[in-house]
Amino acid sequence: MNYVNTLILVAPDCPAVAAEAPPERAAGATIGRIEYELIHDQPYTLTHEEVQFTVNVRRRGIGAELLAEQRHRLWDKFFAKPMACMRTSALPKRYGWGLHFDHNAKVALVAVQGEDYARLAADPAVVKVQATRSKRP
Repeated sequence: MNYVNTLILVAPDCPAVAAEAPPERAAGATIGRIEYELIHDQPYTLTHEEVQFTVNVRRRGIGAELLAEQRHRLWDKFFAKPMACMRTSALPKRYGWGLHFDHNAKVALVAVQGEDYARLAADPAVVKVQATRSKRP
């Protein structure tokens, strides 16, 4: 499922007052860190599904050659089972990043403390969806 013209708002219980990059870890990048790198470095380039698939490819260590040969099969296999959406991402839940999806379903990061976040959150033409809470109320 790709979002269109939608802003995933920062979770109400997000501890970050300002957006921050997920930390790098010696043991390997977390899902949140990979999402951050993909979206931050390429705003409005990837869709929700492309981000999820690319995160999976990186975490599984699938090489470029295998990916080129079997991308379609790997994509179908990955999306054959239900996936959590970006509302559950650590970016809006923990690190203070809103996720804006444009009219082409391409995603960009929007810092919670920034003018763009305030503008998008106030725009009646943009659908707003709350990120999931980390803890139940």
